[in-house]
Amino acid sequence: MSQEDILTEIAKVVVEFQTRRAKELIRKALDRGIPPLEVVMDGLAAGLDVVGKRYEDGEYFLPELVAAGTTAKESLEILEPYLKGQGRWSKGSVIIGTVQGDLHDIGKNIVSMMLLGAGLKVKDLGVDVPASKFLDDAGRERPDILALSCLLTTAMPRFSEVVRSLEDQGLRKELKILVGGNPVDANFARSIGADGYAPDALQAMRVAKDLIK
Repeated sequence: MSQEDILTEIAKVVVEFQTRRAKELIRKALDRGIPPLEVVMDGLAAGLDVVGKRYEDGEYFLPELVAAGTTAKESLEILEPYLKGQGRWSKGSVIIGTVQGDLHDIGKNIVSMMLLGAGLKVKDLGVDVPASKFLDDAGRERPDILALSCLLTTAMPRFSEVVRSLEDQGLRKELKILVGGNPVDANFARSIGADGYAPDALQAMRVAKDLIK
């Protein structure tokens, strides 16, 4: 198989949720000397793009989106040591978490998998994360994006609290803020000064990549 064939096949098995086969192909790609970032972008991320199109067309649904994200995430574990050696995994990094007062994590976890599969470095802070935790990690890690999520309307004021904390510490201009979750919409995102809003995991991946550009 040529390099192009291997990368095309990696994308194909991501679309088909063949995790074991994806790992085999990634090992073969590394043995052939194919750059890890090319494996991520032209293999895993390319496959997720196809999954995204099928999701938008109604051919795939949430279970397929999760399965593809899981395949990409588990496959990426093989590449992690090589990517860390290159400094940044791709073109940026993300810190993500569910804001304080909310313990829901399914949507956040799917977003994390999609971002990882797209080649972004992701640090997941979990759920019920106070503004101080977001602030500490943002100051230490200096991510390109801080992604905030919630499912409960009662937790929505926490978004503004995080933004204000970043402004007070002079960190706001150093990163982009991406928000999402069931009660969140584009108007709310604008009202708190967020840089981006995503209604689902697929859009979160695309918006994150655009914000980093």
